[in-house]
Amino acid sequence: MNGLSADARHLVQAVIEAGLEPKVPEVVLFPPFTLLDTVSGLSKGSGLRWGGQNLFWEPGGAYTGEIAGSMLRDMGCHYVLVGHSERRQIFRETDGMVLRKVQAALQSGLIPVVCVGETGQERAAGATEAVLAAQVQAILPALGANGQHPNLILAYEPVWAIGTGLSATPDQAQQAHAFIRSLVAGKSPELSKKLLLLYGGSVKGSNARELFAQEDIDGGLVGGASLQAGEFIQICRAAQAAIRGD
Repeated sequence: MNGLSADARHLVQAVIEAGLEPKVPEVVLFPPFTLLDTVSGLSKGSGLRWGGQNLFWEPGGAYTGEIAGSMLRDMGCHYVLVGHSERRQIFRETDGMVLRKVQAALQSGLIPVVCVGETGQERAAGATEAVLAAQVQAILPALGANGQHPNLILAYEPVWAIGTGLSATPDQAQQAHAFIRSLVAGKSPELSKKLLLLYGGSVKGSNARELFAQEDIDGGLVGGASLQAGEFIQICRAAQAAIRGD
């Protein structure tokens, strides 16, 4: 819940001017709903894509304040965030609710970026893998019997690292990502190899290159740093370097 139209214009224009619109890596912006029109208008004709920060599981009806997948598609969205830790904690979204949202996103032709991650208390208790297993396995039914929905992205966001300035070490992040990939492999080995796994937890220009160098980290879900055009561009350049193998 950050930014006004002037902020959106500044970020989109800066990213385009930096030459970051090619699809490798793909740069996707997730503005508040009120800024989707601004972002889409400025991004058309570039390689940038955009998505919603949330959606409801019903296709429409008397659900004041909610937004349907079809509405996001109507705004040109290709992606939607689902199950962000703030949605889970502040708005009490359960694993069951997250599954319904993932299914709604897929049915609407959106690619859900599904967030999973443990709190600091859960990590201290040694429950990281148990938490991740519960959250990942809860959404596996959305993949179908044989994992036929590859258009799903998972984002590992250790809750203790969001907005705190802390970040999982590259080794910690890699361990979590490898574990998540192994969970998906239990459903579909083929899908687990194609699955994109993003790291989100105080990704910054200063740590992005080392994080993206890890074998099972395919990109970043950037939070606070995305509000600063220069910092965000630096992270995108780190992703480009990782793809090139620099």
